[in-house]
Amino acid sequence: MYKLLINSKKELGHINPEIQGHFSEHLGRCIYEGIFVGENSDIPNTNGMRNDVVNALKAMKLPVLRWPGGCFADEYHWKDGIGPKETRKKMINTNWGGVVEDNSFGTHEFMELCKQIGCKTYINGNVGSGTVREMSEWVEYMTFDGVSPMADLRKENGSEASFTVDYFGIGNETWGCGGFMVPEYYANQYRQYQAFVKNYNSDKKIKRIAVGPSDKDYEWTETLLNQCFKGQGSINNNHGFMDGLSLHYYTVPHDWAKKGSATVFTDKEWYLTLSKTLLMDEMITKHSAIMDRYDPEGNIGLMVDEWGTWYDVEEGTNPGFLYQQNTIRDALVAGINLNIFNKHCKRVKMANIAQLVNVLQAVILTEGDIMIKTPTYHVFKMYSCHQDGTLLESSIDTDTIGLEEEYMVPNLTESVSKSKDGKINITLTNLSCTDSYEVESNLLEDTVKSVRASIVGGDMSDHNTFEKPEVVREEEFTDFTVNGNKILIKMPKSSVVHLEVEI
Repeated sequence: MYKLLINSKKELGHINPEIQGHFSEHLGRCIYEGIFVGENSDIPNTNGMRNDVVNALKAMKLPVLRWPGGCFADEYHWKDGIGPKETRKKMINTNWGGVVEDNSFGTHEFMELCKQIGCKTYINGNVGSGTVREMSEWVEYMTFDGVSPMADLRKENGSEASFTVDYFGIGNETWGCGGFMVPEYYANQYRQYQAFVKNYNSDKKIKRIAVGPSDKDYEWTETLLNQCFKGQGSINNNHGFMDGLSLHYYTVPHDWAKKGSATVFTDKEWYLTLSKTLLMDEMITKHSAIMDRYDPEGNIGLMVDEWGTWYDVEEGTNPGFLYQQNTIRDALVAGINLNIFNKHCKRVKMANIAQLVNVLQAVILTEGDIMIKTPTYHVFKMYSCHQDGTLLESSIDTDTIGLEEEYMVPNLTESVSKSKDGKINITLTNLSCTDSYEVESNLLEDTVKSVRASIVGGDMSDHNTFEKPEVVREEEFTDFTVNGNKILIKMPKSSVVHLEVEI
């Protein structure tokens, strides 16, 4: 039996809802067909946004959405995506599939989407092929309420009131597709560009996010903070030039040339994938240690704004569209990472899984007018219990499991929070694809009054299809008993479990 100890009197930090954020890019069928079908579509929509997708995202409590990229952001010129749709410029999407981008989904459409969902907005600016003026005018266009050329242009295009931009990214992957820059060069670019991301409304401060490292590039983090934070002041705040630093890490089972199938894999590949996703904890810990030296007060958020699984595309689909299926393995990846982000909530202030619909580790897949929810969707909906909660001190006994020494993983992970109504939310993952485990949860000084629980689980390659859309779903979980301050839980193999505890 494995013991889970929970101290509800020891509060460790606030869990930002944005930790469960998402990412949408002009890539494959994420935006077009997946989210936006246009006002004249036969698919039920509101102002062009699919009603079924929007309703599902609202039910999942999606807190923040990043757009327009990704690599696409650094070839995106925002003025091409405003005004009458019939006059908008067309372009070739050189990063993703070489298809024609007609710019029918632009700034106004993104803001409409976020309004319908009820989520915060994260805009990614163009540093790679754009200019300071272009970025500055975009911010003015979106957020200025007064009289100016850009504000007037927005009003001409149908939006009298300004938009709210909650987060603004100064470029994307400038170490790669965003310009192949060295950190010293990007640091100077960042200092210049961020100066023109103006806060026109003091009540709606834009949080500026710098391009941070890829994976284990600790030198990038060190250099950027040294150049853009240490000892620097700013008219916008009193803690340097940035509010957030991004981190990108994808779980790729094999290598970039041959990543592996999303649905056909062995036990060894199961543990290989989970062992690689667990590296997220090491990376956050080490990047956070660097950030702690420059920013001991924790003013800069670590924003993991691209993460998730990346497999070979489904057979017969455009390789540039990155369309992949989603199994119980991905549900475990989601649960493991969300537990990690919770545990690091003092530094991790936002995370955005890639991507929202029809791309990589999507929460939703669409085919024509049909929509299905993936196992990852159900885990995100389950974990919404942690949003805006307080992380509690907790620890769990574990064993190391796996098939080969280099691919060993702990058999269990967990995180625990207290919601504003005083309920304790426990989320557990069982990483074994063969074995169930008994876990005794001990709430120390508290007495358990009642427990409600749910589970997402199954065989390791179980997934939903358009023919069978509910093979995997969140279901009621009853395999537990309560005795005083203890809950005995029987965790099935390859499962994610949530317990809501009233004390």
